[in-house]
Amino acid sequence: MARNDLRIVLTGAGTSAFAGQILAPGLTRALRRRVDAVATTDLVSNPREHLAEDYPTLLVSFARSGDSPESLAAAQLADEVLTDCWHLILTCNPDGRLYRTTSGSRSFALLMPEGTNDRGFAMTSSVTSMMLAALTVLGGRHDIALLADVAAAALPDLAKRARELAEDHADRFVYLGSGLLTGVARESALKLLELTAGGVVSYFDSPLGFRHGPKSVLTATTVVVVYLSNDPYTRRYDLDIVHELRSALPDGQLITVGCRDDAEEETWSFPGLDHLPDVAVAPVLLLAAQHIALATSRALGLSPDNPFPAREVNRVVEGVTIHVLDQ
Repeated sequence: MARNDLRIVLTGAGTSAFAGQILAPGLTRALRRRVDAVATTDLVSNPREHLAEDYPTLLVSFARSGDSPESLAAAQLADEVLTDCWHLILTCNPDGRLYRTTSGSRSFALLMPEGTNDRGFAMTSSVTSMMLAALTVLGGRHDIALLADVAAAALPDLAKRARELAEDHADRFVYLGSGLLTGVARESALKLLELTAGGVVSYFDSPLGFRHGPKSVLTATTVVVVYLSNDPYTRRYDLDIVHELRSALPDGQLITVGCRDDAEEETWSFPGLDHLPDVAVAPVLLLAAQHIALATSRALGLSPDNPFPAREVNRVVEGVTIHVLDQ
């Protein structure tokens, strides 16, 4: 981190990749250095493109299990392609291969607290814990206790609202967020898709990007969730799309999620966090999407812990062949 020419790459697969997409813009702003989010699934298939610039690189790997084939391969390929590469591994599984095989002066593995290694199908506490750990390690001090207290206080009402929403049986959801909150929207869409086993269609975008064609996805039975930024400038764009959608959607099908205690602007709120940057509150905002996915899955009669009993999709990805990189 003392090197001015250091490139930081945040990597992972699926939800772990989206954690990097959420954090990268906020860390870039906080550190004023180059921070890129590149999924392991992209690094493994195209290492010479994503690592073409042979800069000194810190590869930050997010891995719930640490057993995904791409997680191990991405770290190995980075060492193979780059002249100077260091590794920070954030994982929830002390028995995972990524954690057990980390050694040497250029690698450090940080294990999340016990209990964060989700036993269910989808990543929930694992991803928020790894995000907070990355922020603490790379982005300086944040008031984790405040985030935890606000989240805990909001959980009962959040669960109730999510159950009520699920009872309406909407067949598609759209999640919108600006800047790094686009990453929150992307993870939100995936969570719903996973826990409903594809039974509910989900989509994500930015508020500005949504107007350029994707708005076509709206139907009379679509629920739209808009994450409101704490940045005053960015928030104006978020509220613009909110005002536009209010006239296009039936009552109750537009949800705004933010950190101000303002009933006119926010229907679901985590009050008391509006003074923090979006990157710090992102793990808390994700709770809204996790509860929506959980309640919707249950309303469909599914088991959220195992929405794919026939193993069409697995908790830890299987069947991936890692090919040798040609010299």
